[in-house]
Amino acid sequence: MSESQDQLQELACAYGVAIDYWDYSGIHRIVSDETLRAVLRAMDIDADTPAQVAASLKMVEERPWRRVLPECIVTRNDDNYWVRVHVPHGKSVSVTMHFEEGGSWDLPQLDVLVAPREINGVLTGEATFNIPPGQPLGWHRLTAQVEGDERPYTCPVAVTPARLGMPNLRGGRAWGAMSQFYANPSRDSWGIGDAADLATICKWVASKGADFLLINPVHASQVTFPLENSPYLPCSRRFWNPIYIRPDAIAEYQELSDKKRKKIAELREKAQSSLSEAMPAEHPGVSGSGAHFFSGDLIKRDPAWKQKLAALEIIYQVPRSQEREADYQQFLEEQGPALEQFATWCALTEKYGLELPEKWQNPDATQFEKCGEKLRKRAEFFKWLQWLCYRQLRQAHQVAVESGMKIGVMHDLAVGVHQLGADHWSDPAVYAQGISVGAPADMYNQLGQYWTQPPWRPDRLEQQAYEPLRRTVAAAAKMGGALRIDHIMGLLRLWWIPEGMLPKDGTYVRYNHQAMVGVLLLEAYRNNLVVVGEDLGTVEPWVRDYLRYRGILGTGVLFFEFDAPDHLVPPEDYRREQLAAVNTHDMPPVAGYLTGEDLRIRESLDLLDSTREEAEANQERVFGAVRRALIEHAGLAEDERDMGEIIRALYRYVAATPAQLVVLTLADAVQEQLTENQPGTEFEYPNWCVPLRDQEGNTRFLEDVTADQFANQLLEMLEEAVHPA
Repeated sequence: MSESQDQLQELACAYGVAIDYWDYSGIHRIVSDETLRAVLRAMDIDADTPAQVAASLKMVEERPWRRVLPECIVTRNDDNYWVRVHVPHGKSVSVTMHFEEGGSWDLPQLDVLVAPREINGVLTGEATFNIPPGQPLGWHRLTAQVEGDERPYTCPVAVTPARLGMPNLRGGRAWGAMSQFYANPSRDSWGIGDAADLATICKWVASKGADFLLINPVHASQVTFPLENSPYLPCSRRFWNPIYIRPDAIAEYQELSDKKRKKIAELREKAQSSLSEAMPAEHPGVSGSGAHFFSGDLIKRDPAWKQKLAALEIIYQVPRSQEREADYQQFLEEQGPALEQFATWCALTEKYGLELPEKWQNPDATQFEKCGEKLRKRAEFFKWLQWLCYRQLRQAHQVAVESGMKIGVMHDLAVGVHQLGADHWSDPAVYAQGISVGAPADMYNQLGQYWTQPPWRPDRLEQQAYEPLRRTVAAAAKMGGALRIDHIMGLLRLWWIPEGMLPKDGTYVRYNHQAMVGVLLLEAYRNNLVVVGEDLGTVEPWVRDYLRYRGILGTGVLFFEFDAPDHLVPPEDYRREQLAAVNTHDMPPVAGYLTGEDLRIRESLDLLDSTREEAEANQERVFGAVRRALIEHAGLAEDERDMGEIIRALYRYVAATPAQLVVLTLADAVQEQLTENQPGTEFEYPNWCVPLRDQEGNTRFLEDVTADQFANQLLEMLEEAVHPA
């Protein structure tokens, strides 16, 4: 390896860019120089020539010395933190911490000798101060006063909890249900499950003893057609999707004239009929080769939202009562300028589409005023929609708690956002340009995965005192009692893929995990949240231990829990600090797995990495190991073939683990056979559009599900298994 390559790799490491990694097959991979340079370029680091690499290395080495105080400090309340302060050599300096709730305290200086360095012609020294353990939690501020210098030097400081606690659960454990609730509309909803349906599900499962309901992300989607089907590809993680509003549950609806109520009733009927209408051939994700899987209904967001939007525009014209107006104004004040920017983006993209004209591509503080009266009025409407969505979703959580749940609604935080979405538009500087997040090659995806989502830049997060992460977590934290972090490894490292390269040619970029996790925990603490991390797949050995130490629960999925090729991990060997499940939304429900429906679909989509016979043999081997475990640990009879009994045994198995949280998917409760999302497909399968159905393929409305005998018995069985009398 040449000296210039050595320096390039040294520079990459200084910015958290991995120069090598171990792939899924155990092969040590060296990241190409081309990839390293492209990733560094996305962080505005010059590295195209040896001279640029040398200059950039010098810059990164001197970076801390060029500032009096660090850009941002995130520490734990049980730890010492050494603050390194840089001043002209020989000058004295004092450092004071100003607390969020008022008051201040002078930090003690430590006797640490560090040789001075010449920076830009000035001999610069380093003084060390200590933030000792026991500081109050919150966002504080440091100020440094340098001898002979009247300029203020400041630095934000977050003191975060060392560890999150758990709520007071019965016997230290809880169980709950998992629902893609948009896929479970009631007969009163508008062709798609909404906030009112969510409240109904909460009340139902709570009556059986459930302490939480895990739901799909409710992040904001675009307002242009066609709507994005995946709740995991939002346009903003800071705001909410108004498709979940129930129009006739809005207070102002009651003030409408009979004529307008009749009009809204007609709109609702049209939205409801969209479930059984043929899907337009051009609609992405639910047409072409994927259409032949379904003889029944599909969730169709476009027609449902079109009718709902028309109804909401009618209700918007109704004057609000004094009390309602005060609540609305309070909401606007709480959300601040961020809501105005988001609403402006909605109005602009509704008019121009996601790819905005050049004059609107770079927002600034005057963007709202530039829009003109018509667009500003439309933006006001989108603010109102956010208020309604926020209140109705919060109400669902309140119903859950009032119904007896100890935790309530568990929201799901997506990994990232759409590259043309509102979050990226409003703060493009925090995102790496020309980069997409994805995953390296694995046994299921030989070329890796490309998620089309731009990643946050680690350096810009620090410069902004992790404000983007704080806002993102806070938006979800206000809506429920728990938060699931999809692909929690994204707080520690992400797979960056430079534009024009294949996913397999990317590399990992590390984040300051102490800071990222600390900021997450501080927001969770302030909102009494339980945090669950989706830590499935390839996870570095130390990560699970670290997350457990910080009080973040992991995730265990029965069909992934093998300690040998033909042996399932026994229940007693599961981690305690986790949410235990039988499957996930990216896996087939139990009925689809056991009937072979999943194999049939994957074969027709050319997703099998072997012949059908080999796949069946492998599945038989896997379930053979599962069956033996169920017979030994979950009371399944050796000759039992009944689907319902096998499902019961699977959930008795996860309930027999020491896991603090156990979750049941409603798809298993109704013996659904189709997976909600088929990995490896985009348009070939109707991902995120499959409603809960019966075995004949007919939609199971929410009223049908809550009255289903097997579903109720399964919930009752899980309550008894987790909390035996």
